[in-house]
Amino acid sequence: MSYPHARPWHGQLWSRFTTLWYLKALGTCAFMVLFFQGYFWVLRHPLGEPMVMPTLAMDRWVPFTSLGFPAYVSLWVYVSLPSAFLPNFRELVRYGLWTAALCGFCLALFWAFPTQVPMPDIDWAQHPELVFLKGIDASGNACPSLHVGSAVYSLMWLRHIFRQVRAPIALHVLSAVYCVVIVWSTMAIRQHVFLDVLAGAVVGAVFGWLSLRRVRAVRLD
Repeated sequence: MSYPHARPWHGQLWSRFTTLWYLKALGTCAFMVLFFQGYFWVLRHPLGEPMVMPTLAMDRWVPFTSLGFPAYVSLWVYVSLPSAFLPNFRELVRYGLWTAALCGFCLALFWAFPTQVPMPDIDWAQHPELVFLKGIDASGNACPSLHVGSAVYSLMWLRHIFRQVRAPIALHVLSAVYCVVIVWSTMAIRQHVFLDVLAGAVVGAVFGWLSLRRVRAVRLD
């Protein structure tokens, strides 16, 4: 469904970006702090021993490369975009609650059913940028991949926002490609196997659909 707009799409996005920017910035930072507190608590107190996730042929199709690391960590920029482009406080609260539900659901799974990826035959000393990541990211959080779930969830919200402002198809494609790159990076640096990625994509898509099914298009004049 399309709506006429008095301003071009980039003007609408800028207006959304500057609306409640201070609240969005503080809220995003606070959410991430609280999330990581819960995340690391769950990894330190699993309900049982982590199960090693099986690998499939698809896992061998994605070669290991440390070049996936920048894309992996850039998730935190990508997932911040939907909230940055929300037009009002009500939408911001709705988005925040559904995002918290997504993260809470995955953390509950990590706690009750901890999983880990198989130990790859890689000399991590040759990849210092990944040594830090492997050191802080303890086992127990493999399936579903919250990294993938968050990326897919953000993709769906960005698609919704871009449709509201009637952004060009190129912006939709760019967002989708970037989401795919983030998903690829989780396997490329051996943080996740294909089953983790598949489960994460399903979780992200379900929460994205649930959170958007009753959202009405918002028009900014």
